Amino acid sequence: MRITVVGCAGSFPGPQSPASCYLIEHDGYRVAFDLGNGAVGALQRHIDLDQLDAVVLSHLHADHCLDLCSLYVFKRYHPDGPRRRIPVFGPAGTAARMARAYDLAEEPGMTGEFDFVEIESGTTGLGPFTVTAARVNHPVEAYGFRVTAGHDTVVYSGDTGESDALVDLARDADVALFEASVLDGMELPNVHLTARQAAQHATRAGVRHLVPTHLVPWHDPVLTLAQASEAFDGEITLASSGLVIDL
Repeated sequence: MRITVVGCAGSFPGPQSPASCYLIEHDGYRVAFDLGNGAVGALQRHIDLDQLDAVVLSHLHADHCLDLCSLYVFKRYHPDGPRRRIPVFGPAGTAARMARAYDLAEEPGMTGEFDFVEIESGTTGLGPFTVTAARVNHPVEAYGFRVTAGHDTVVYSGDTGESDALVDLARDADVALFEASVLDGMELPNVHLTARQAAQHATRAGVRHLVPTHLVPWHDPVLTLAQASEAFDGEITLASSGLVIDL
């Protein structure tokens, strides 16, 4: 399994990274987990957009879903003709939300380009992957994901405050992409994790490698890494656009 951090900026794009997008690949199958602002541009550094097999949206805040509009333009108006229709997994109302974002009528909206599938908590197959979704703590319907292929497992938190469900989802995972939006003294219950809280969740879950992500551009990444490192004894790598992890 290969994990590529396409975008890791939290809440809005930063000068070094677009907003959230994580490309996970195995056996020739490619899934983008979230497509936040600017992600489609950076995604093309890693794959041709025609190679993308599916999109999974953790929730419908703009910094996690808005670049589906850009992917729609690529598929709808490509000079060689309409491109392959792919599944888009998202919370209830994703198809209508994305149609409004591009000022389309809800019918047909983007359904000619995307097969919208409503996420439910539980486990499903997606290409060579087994994907388990679990609700996490955020002001809107939001999910974290456990993605397994063979003996390898990566967990992506999406956006969440403190969450026992996230700990259960991440049990013994090889890699945990956990949001670390804020720093000590800035706790936001049921909205976002601090770097320390992200590390504490990873420690409780027995994660091998923690990747703090969703890094808000106005925070010092050195401080984010330092606070996370104080609460996690395993391997830790701060997310950056272009980071590749092979399992």
